Amino acid sequence: MRAYIIVDLGFGDAGKGLLTDYLVRHFKSSIVVRYNGGAQAGHNVITPDGRHHTFSQFGSGTFIPGVRTYLSRDVVIHPGALLVEGQVLEGKGVRDVFSRLRLSDQALVITPFHQAANRIREMVRGAERHGSCGVGVGEAVEDALSHPENQVMAGDLANPTKLRQKLRSIRELKYQQLLEFCMDKSLGASITREWAIFENGDVIDHWMASIARICELGLVVPDSVLAQWLGAAETAIFEGAQGVLLDAAAGFHPYTTWSTCTAENAIHLINEMVPDASVFKIGVLRSHAVRHGPGPLPTETDVFAFSVSDHNKQNEWQGLVRYGWFDAVLARYALGVMGGVDALAITHMDMISRLKLFKYCAGYAGYHVIESMLINAQVTGGVLKSFQLPRFLSLEQREQITRALFAVEPILETCGANPQGTYMYPAGEMEVIQKIESLLARPVGMIARGPAAGNVQIFPSIPSK
Repeated sequence: MRAYIIVDLGFGDAGKGLLTDYLVRHFKSSIVVRYNGGAQAGHNVITPDGRHHTFSQFGSGTFIPGVRTYLSRDVVIHPGALLVEGQVLEGKGVRDVFSRLRLSDQALVITPFHQAANRIREMVRGAERHGSCGVGVGEAVEDALSHPENQVMAGDLANPTKLRQKLRSIRELKYQQLLEFCMDKSLGASITREWAIFENGDVIDHWMASIARICELGLVVPDSVLAQWLGAAETAIFEGAQGVLLDAAAGFHPYTTWSTCTAENAIHLINEMVPDASVFKIGVLRSHAVRHGPGPLPTETDVFAFSVSDHNKQNEWQGLVRYGWFDAVLARYALGVMGGVDALAITHMDMISRLKLFKYCAGYAGYHVIESMLINAQVTGGVLKSFQLPRFLSLEQREQITRALFAVEPILETCGANPQGTYMYPAGEMEVIQKIESLLARPVGMIARGPAAGNVQIFPSIPSK
């Protein structure tokens, strides 16, 4: 079996859904494995006949008949939203959508109390919000780590007595944690609405009844099912969520996610279930930087404000979608965290022809405040070109690095300028591809010039055998 692992090397929103859909079609793969993240994903796919869907929990190959999705043990499940998404897909003409979906019985489950607690915490933070999607993923993971006896696994959904006991414990835990916030009436009606979930005695019964179909459909299975699927497959697409720069360990706190966003989870599954598989890692980047919500974005610019048309828009929880010039420094950092990839996929290449301009950040000035914390730093002429971080840093050190990223001065260079910078010419696509390959020392194996599989071009650096 050949496994293609898709990893976002940025802050997310790079086009993982588009590339998953394309690779499933190109390699005629029958399986998409979601290997991290959870119900906060927003992976957009447009079919050849014009149907659009923002995939949250279903794999982004689901529009293709016969393609199955497996939500692995490292995915955080929102059962109610999963059922709704399946119904939406059925309304878009996707047949047998639930018969092609299976969930690991070891996957963590978000409860209504986790979602409400997540939203309350974000509202209390006010201007200091972390950019949560408001779904409850982080709250569920944090509780699972600190109170493992209460964690709800997908396998628990078939045991009403055990499930009800855990839900009561979670409700009491979150009630005590949040009581101080929610007694402050000055925080507004939005918090009051979320707090009502903890005071409504019928929530547990209603929630259990609303998700009963998960077990009725037989969606929850042991991981031996995934092993059987992979063992019988020629190719499988492992669809990542979020991005390496948001990774729980390697991201820039507190603007991170409670998930491992590298290929680590996928590699573990493959080594355990199909150890002889051939693995190919694809690192995804846009031709420009993007970040949905707060946090550092060193190359941020308003140049893209009226040029980019994204399906993922400003929303109540994450806030604005922000853009910047291509950042080679952060891309090199992500590649270092990953231990490298086999090829790059560059999306939004149509922006090059639209702007006739490609600017990139080759290095940072103004980084000296964190210089002592960096390892393997490459500095040329006082400009930081690349860096890595020690594996173990204190919370205070991680926050100091984040503050420094807000303050660094990106050193921008331009494709479309002669060495003396005395005149400009329109940047060409091939010139940009070669520049990215030079900056990151990795081959570009795919590019996308638009939002649908027909806009994707694959190069020989991504093998089919």
